[in-house]
Amino acid sequence: MGRRGSSNIRITFTSGKLSHFGGIYLVHQFFQKLQLRTYLSRQLSYVQRNNHYSTTEVFLALIYPIILGLEKIEVSALLKTNGVFQYLTGLPGFPDPTTLRRFLVRAPSDLLPSLWKSHNNLRKYFIARPSILPSYCIDFDSTANTLYGRQEGVVKGYNPGHIGKKSYHPLVAAEAHLHDALGGFLRYGNAHTAEGVVPLFLEIISLLPHIKNLRTRADAGFYDKAFIKELDKRAIGFAIVAKMTAPIKRRLSGLRYHPVNSTFSTAEFSYQPQGWEKKYRFVVLRRKVDQDPDKELTLFTLDKYAYSVIVTNLKLTSYGIFTFYRDRAGLERIIRILKNDFPFGSAPTGNFAANALYAELSLLAYNLITWFKRLCLPEDWQSLTLPKLRYKLFMMPGELVHTDNVPTLKFPKNSPNKNVFEYALNKIKKLDPIV
Repeated sequence: MGRRGSSNIRITFTSGKLSHFGGIYLVHQFFQKLQLRTYLSRQLSYVQRNNHYSTTEVFLALIYPIILGLEKIEVSALLKTNGVFQYLTGLPGFPDPTTLRRFLVRAPSDLLPSLWKSHNNLRKYFIARPSILPSYCIDFDSTANTLYGRQEGVVKGYNPGHIGKKSYHPLVAAEAHLHDALGGFLRYGNAHTAEGVVPLFLEIISLLPHIKNLRTRADAGFYDKAFIKELDKRAIGFAIVAKMTAPIKRRLSGLRYHPVNSTFSTAEFSYQPQGWEKKYRFVVLRRKVDQDPDKELTLFTLDKYAYSVIVTNLKLTSYGIFTFYRDRAGLERIIRILKNDFPFGSAPTGNFAANALYAELSLLAYNLITWFKRLCLPEDWQSLTLPKLRYKLFMMPGELVHTDNVPTLKFPKNSPNKNVFEYALNKIKKLDPIV
């Protein structure tokens, strides 16, 4: 006869010291060592009607749920009853969803510019750590975030994944090597792809330690006279997919192509588009139509060939230009992370300015996790996605006990990532504050 399970185990629901988010203590220690709360409180000037929570505390109350995957503001109410989480993060209680939403709606016109400035200062600080790179590469892209309901600015526009559906159309820029989100903001769904890219670019280069050998990449939505002129004026290397205008199409069949391999051949030509101030170098990649198309680059087919064209001022070979451009796929991955793991581009309210403020907080949350990984985790952990970090570290179950009036956070004896947790704590101890 097999063993029977015990039938006389006592069940109680009286412990107030257990938490599924024990590992979030690491993030709190990271913030505390940087003195992030002090920094933000000095940078942000905003007088609230209800001062039960400071502006910085409300920001953290919006950021922590994002990190923990409690993306909807209503779901974040779970943390209101989690005293251990509040104790570990130093929050005096936790605002209810109504308080958080009212804060977003009331604050944006006064708070968004100072948050943007504060975030940029943090970007400038962290992009140079742990060391200054010899060169930087900035990738630009936009994305459509389909939304349903009646939110200000959610209108029909660029939305290739859901044609005809209403959306926001945010802009994002990231550094290709470090994966820092160096800029981005929410836009109406009918915004032109390149709208706002020039001031964003100028803001970004002011954050970099240097612009020596700086390069940029962007798709055909950024084939924009003003943007390319600004890049060229500053001697910034660029590779931008060209729009297949009629004059460009007419040139393709008459060019002399040089084979790269059995699949690809390349050519190039000099061309001054109408209204532009000078000629630029255009490189062409041609492949047979029966080959698998490159959805990112292939824009035109003619006589059994598919053509892709890039305008550039780089001195790489024609095929080297396309190889360099394809690495831009890293930004597409970052955008997927922002949309899937962080609520970037979502609409927690019906107010556009409030949602733009929330989008900036989402970018800040993304960057804080990126900086945490880079500065505090072992190298083989730095590529982990946020969901994996949640599972492996941030959502480690912990018990808070007091022994001799000393609070102790206890984890299971057989915790599989004990060494990584301790490694991160030691790294955090060596960090310098940002204030």
